[in-house]
This record gives sequence, structure tokens and C-alpha cells, in this order.
Amino acid sequence: MEQNVQDPYRDAKGGSETLPNATAILVLGILSIVFCQPLGIAAWIMGNSSINEYNQHPGRYSQSSLGTVQAGRICGIIGVALIVLLGILMLAGVSVLSFFNFGSDN
Repeated sequence: MEQNVQDPYRDAKGGSETLPNATAILVLGILSIVFCQPLGIAAWIMGNSSINEYNQHPGRYSQSSLGTVQAGRICGIIGVALIVLLGILMLAGVSVLSFFNFGSDN
């Protein structure tokens, strides 16, 4: 005898819920690469919390929303890496300029 037990996390149509803020994480991640790298920190943190939520209730959320969160998180990581790289290049530039005494009158 087969019992008809429904997953309490599935909706009436048989689909799964989307992870909270999945679209926002993706948008923040993309914006961190294109315009404003500090947004990558928010995308990275929010992505980590959404992935933790998915790991706690894997049957509740859809795979596509997990993919959206992972993509946004990766874009956020790239945005953070870009700002770190930019900072290193700026420090290197200042070091080179000060080594050769550029910008001084002496």
C-alpha cells in the first residue's frame, strides 16, 4: 500500500520555493563587478546566508534559485577581488612614484 505523503515545503503546483533574496543577491553581485565593488561584500554575505538556509532545508527550495544565489555570490567574490586588486595597484603606484620622487619639486 502506497501512502500519499506530501512534502510540506512544496506548494500546490508541485514546485519549490525560491530562496529569499536570490534575485537581489544576483543583482548586487553583477553590480559589484560593473559599477560598485563594495556591493560584492553584501552579495557575498547574503549569498552565504542563503546557501546555509538551503543546506538546512534542501527540499524546500528550488535548484534554480540555488543556482541564482551561487552565481550572485560568485559575482560578489569577483567584485571583492577587483577592489582588493585595485587597492594593491594603487599602493604599488604610490610606492613607485615616491621611489622616483615624482611630484616633488626637489
